[in-house]
Amino acid sequence: MPNGSLEKWFYSHNYCLDLFQRVSIMFDVALALEYLHHGQSEPIVHCDLKPINVLLDEDMVAHVCDFGIAKILAKNQTATQTKTLEYGSEGRVSTRGDIFSYGIMLLETFTRKKPTDEMFTGELSLRHWVNASLLDNLMEVVDCSLLRMEKGDMTATQDSVLAIMELGLECCKELPEERNDIQEVVSKLNKIKLQLIHNRRT
Repeated sequence: MPNGSLEKWFYSHNYCLDLFQRVSIMFDVALALEYLHHGQSEPIVHCDLKPINVLLDEDMVAHVCDFGIAKILAKNQTATQTKTLEYGSEGRVSTRGDIFSYGIMLLETFTRKKPTDEMFTGELSLRHWVNASLLDNLMEVVDCSLLRMEKGDMTATQDSVLAIMELGLECCKELPEERNDIQEVVSKLNKIKLQLIHNRRT
């Protein structure tokens, strides 16, 4: 893909994405997951959703790639077991695992902090860090380069970022059954995107 991976745009000093670009990219990723989870006769679980597996074309449209460990879930199938957090305490592979990964990537997109960053040790994780900052110090965890690029009504910008972070946290709740379905994610993110377009026109 001409513009490389999303990870390159996050962590190279030569590249930077503004708020609308980040929302648009994550909306594209959500649409891709919606197709995988609901667009086939049987759901497909990607199982490895992360920035390096999201490629950007010449128009900065995001494409999800690397389906090397993806799983097709037949109806009533007993899913493979894994002990990773995204699949819950029972370790059952399901579409909710992709939702968890999407939520983490949403938080990473707007904080520009990898979930494996050295600051996250012990009980502190990316989602715990964002959640603890949500009410009083949210702007302190948001990528500072993103805020510098935004012009106009900063209150509207902060409202959009808050809605995005809340959505990310909803997606990566510890219990899989409490996470949003991808169709709900698409709907909520589309509303945020439309509000950003409206804000830019006023």
